[in-house]
Amino acid sequence: MAKKYKTSCHSNIQLLKAYHELLKDKRIKKTAWVERILRTRPVRSLSGVVNVSILTKPFSCPGHCLYCPEEKGVPKGYLSGEPAVERAKSLEYNPFLQTRIRIKSLEKQGHPTDKIDLRIIGGTWSYYPKNYQTKFIASSFAACNTASQKTTKRKIKSLEKEQKLNEKAEHRIIGISIETRPDFINKKEIKRMRVLGITKVEIGVQTTDDAVLKLNKRGHKVKETILATKMLKDAGFKVSYQVMPNLPGSTPKKDEKLFEDLFQNQNFKPDLLKIYPCAILKEAPLYKWYLKGKYKPYSKKVLMNVIKKAKRGTPRYVRIERIIRDIPAQRILVGPAKISNLREDIVNQIKKEGWRCKCIRCREIRNQYNPKEKLILFREDYKASDGIEIFLSFEDKERENLYSLLRLRIPSSVIEQNPTLKNQHLPLELKNSSIVREVHTYGQLVSIKKRGGATQHRGLGKKLIREAENISKKEFKLNKIAIISAIGTREYYKKIGYKLKGTYMTKLLMNRPQQ
Repeated sequence: MAKKYKTSCHSNIQLLKAYHELLKDKRIKKTAWVERILRTRPVRSLSGVVNVSILTKPFSCPGHCLYCPEEKGVPKGYLSGEPAVERAKSLEYNPFLQTRIRIKSLEKQGHPTDKIDLRIIGGTWSYYPKNYQTKFIASSFAACNTASQKTTKRKIKSLEKEQKLNEKAEHRIIGISIETRPDFINKKEIKRMRVLGITKVEIGVQTTDDAVLKLNKRGHKVKETILATKMLKDAGFKVSYQVMPNLPGSTPKKDEKLFEDLFQNQNFKPDLLKIYPCAILKEAPLYKWYLKGKYKPYSKKVLMNVIKKAKRGTPRYVRIERIIRDIPAQRILVGPAKISNLREDIVNQIKKEGWRCKCIRCREIRNQYNPKEKLILFREDYKASDGIEIFLSFEDKERENLYSLLRLRIPSSVIEQNPTLKNQHLPLELKNSSIVREVHTYGQLVSIKKRGGATQHRGLGKKLIREAENISKKEFKLNKIAIISAIGTREYYKKIGYKLKGTYMTKLLMNRPQQ
């Protein structure tokens, strides 16, 4: 009898496919709640964007880091088995196909995909041939510009033409991030990254201890991290640090000092943070150290205590993006880095202990949007990299739920009194100007042409920008403000009075000639 009444069980993706086919045939009307219920892994679009990660093809690397794995046919620092690596390998590292297929995959899972945060991974981006960089990013733009079309083949236009198309495309790139080393950041590199449309830079900091950096053959010192951070912030980039507790030569106390430096020393203070505990991999030189007894990883308890202390001290303006790499557990030989759900374990412990991390990721509104919630504008000023950072945010009165934020920087060139330093490393269009480094409204991604149902498109970003303009004009007597706009957000800023100057969107604040 059981077999007689047995029914087949369909996956959410299958049900979504059937739903979209019915919509296409006009047999039903579009219903938002159906898409929400069937959406797979809803967290992928609950930060207001969808992330698309694509890999560069394997290149040689200037570094000789002790902990870094090297596998033939894979970019250095990455391994087969990581989801993004497997996608890239199957597509022969073609950026057009990687971008396009990832977009299609997210759509099949029920996610809106018209606001794309493009993450380019694969090692030291700044070391790669310039022609390859240009073609790689142009291909990514082309994939977004044609994502709604059936064709999978299309001649890639010039970078400038693809960028221009993307300003009004259905799938817009609202941010591009790359990975690089701090010792590769200079004025020329910053100018090039802006031409490519890059808005966020992840730098491999690893630690703030020169002795530990030297032992691990990192190839640079802390001073390069300090200089790179300053130059990137003054140019408007969001700065993300990748740090690595449990390195050879480090100790729990040194790692605790690392996080104190990051959050308290004005030379650092990153906007975002990725915590990647050192992993023992057969493909890395560190493996031989481990076999000889020269290196021993922390216990799970010790590592968790280090990270909990880091989270307890994290300022409200920092977003801890990740804790643990996507390396398959079976590739890691021993140690707490094998625990793929380490972040979840840490969060559960924090809840039991009765406190809450204040980082942005832990306070994002996500799907808890309440239209009746009274939002309050908060402001936090702090000195960082010789400039002044002003962090503006819309939150509930208890500051438990973060709705929208803006990062305004008064660059070091405006603050510093030494005329030999003034403006020397700034792009011309940023001289004597404040710079908005980020505007972001959290919650469920709402498509560009839609309104209602979530936090986005309710004017929060515009209110924050107006506040940033007032602060720049009234408190710092600046006649100009600039925004490090991604290509896909230029239209938004044009509508509120900004004009493209160089690679930035700028606006006059006083009746004086724009410099």
